[in-house]
Amino acid sequence: MIIESERDRPFRLLISGAFLVFLMKVVMDHSGPLQFMDDILVSAVQKHTTGTKDVLFKLITTLASPTMDIIWVLVIGFLLWGFKYKIPALWALGTLIGGDVVAFIVKHIVARQRPIGHLASDSGYSFPSGHVFGTFLLVAILWIIAVPLLSTMWHRVLIRTLMVIWLALVAFSRVYLGAHYPTDTIGAMLLGYAWLQIAEWLYLWLAPKLKNWHLTQRSVL
Repeated sequence: MIIESERDRPFRLLISGAFLVFLMKVVMDHSGPLQFMDDILVSAVQKHTTGTKDVLFKLITTLASPTMDIIWVLVIGFLLWGFKYKIPALWALGTLIGGDVVAFIVKHIVARQRPIGHLASDSGYSFPSGHVFGTFLLVAILWIIAVPLLSTMWHRVLIRTLMVIWLALVAFSRVYLGAHYPTDTIGAMLLGYAWLQIAEWLYLWLAPKLKNWHLTQRSVL
């Protein structure tokens, strides 16, 4: 199967979940040291603003918006389905959509206000960053399903390096544009990683059952 059973998955979920819960608690307590650290990092990121940077990072944040994430995962799912990866296609859709639900719940539990002066288009709560969370899951889906299909090692290394750079640019753009605090982007990655462990476990559990469905019985696992 594209996702293998791994004995340390519960440990990875426990560690990422613990860090996430700790960060949520600190944010909800309005920790002074955390706010001080966030303010310093925001100042460093926004220190040298230019018109070119504004345009570039607005483009990046548009391409990585939650709405675009849905479009990207539909495209990925369509292509996977066409190449007989039907169950992985359903998993990709379920991972992103289910993750969005989880992120929505976390946002409303933490209820952190966005930085002062954020763009009017950035509504809702700040923690975790929806852009970074969705991008993390899309990168993870491609990392797990698509990249291993590449024939040569250097192609796989190149694509994965570019995906990591893209994720970093999305996180940077959200802080640069004043939409999030740096810890919002860190929280998004922690939540994304924890949710991915659950999603992979669900794949291992459900994929053999879906193989018996008429619609997906010829799917690659």
